[in-house]
Amino acid sequence: MAALLRHAAAAAAAVVLLIAAAASTDGATSFYASDPNLGSARVVFQGGKERFLLGFMEKTGPKVGFWHGQIRRLIKDFGITTHGDIEFGFFPHVAPKTVEHIYKLVRLGCYNTNHFFRVDKGFVAQVASVVGGRTAPMNDEQQEEAEKSVVGEFSTVKHVRGILSMGRHSDPNSGGSSFSILLGDAPHLDGQYAVFGRLTKGDDTLRKLEQLPTRREGIFVMPIERISILSTYYYDVDLESCEAEKSILRRRLSESASEVERWRRKCFA
Repeated sequence: MAALLRHAAAAAAAVVLLIAAAASTDGATSFYASDPNLGSARVVFQGGKERFLLGFMEKTGPKVGFWHGQIRRLIKDFGITTHGDIEFGFFPHVAPKTVEHIYKLVRLGCYNTNHFFRVDKGFVAQVASVVGGRTAPMNDEQQEEAEKSVVGEFSTVKHVRGILSMGRHSDPNSGGSSFSILLGDAPHLDGQYAVFGRLTKGDDTLRKLEQLPTRREGIFVMPIERISILSTYYYDVDLESCEAEKSILRRRLSESASEVERWRRKCFA
C-alpha cells in the first residue's frame, strides 16, 4: 500500500473514461493537461460495443461465432455506443489517502460496469459508488476495498470545471468510491469536499453528456439512459513509446479477459 502511494505521488495518476450509452460520438480535447500536479500514470475506463466485441471475439475464437452474432445483435438492440474519452489525473500531494484509495479501486477493476448516476448540467457529473453501482458482482478483495471510507482531505484547491471531488455523506470522513467531475465552478463546495484530481482531456465529451435527457429525483439530476463504464486499464506515459504500447496492451488484455470470463460464466456455463 505504501509503495502504491509512493508511485502515485511520483507519477500523479491520470484516468481516461470511455463512456458507453445510447448515443454515438467520439474525440477528446485537452483540458488543463499541463497542470504541474499531474504526473505520468494513466488509468483508462473503457466502454463501447466495438472494442468490447473485438476483445470478446479475440478471446473466444471462431468456435462460438454464432454467439458472437447473437451478442452483436443484442448490443445493437440496446444502442450501446461511445460518447468519447475522458482523461483525468490525480493530485497525490493534495489528497494522498483519497488518491491511494481510488487508484487501488481502479487497479482492482472495481469501476468496471459502474456508471454515472448523476449529470447535472453546469454542476457535476457523478460516478456512482461501486457498491451497488456495478452490474457485475465483486470478488472478496474488491468488496473489502470498496467498503472502506477515507478521511476528508479538504484543501484550498478550488472547485472549478474539470476538478475531481470526492463524494461523501454528512460525515466529513465518509468518502467511499463515488466522486464527481465538476461541470462548472462551485465555490460553495470549496473546503467542504476533498479535491483529488482534475480533467486533462475530454471536456467535449462532458459537454455531450450534459446534453443527454435527464430526470430529477430530489436534489439529484439523473440521466434517463444509463451511462456505463464497461472496463478499465492503466499505463504510464513516461515509458518509451514501444513500452507504453506494451503496457497498454497488457492492461487491456487483462481487463478484457475478466469481462470475457464474466460473460462466459453467464452465457455459456
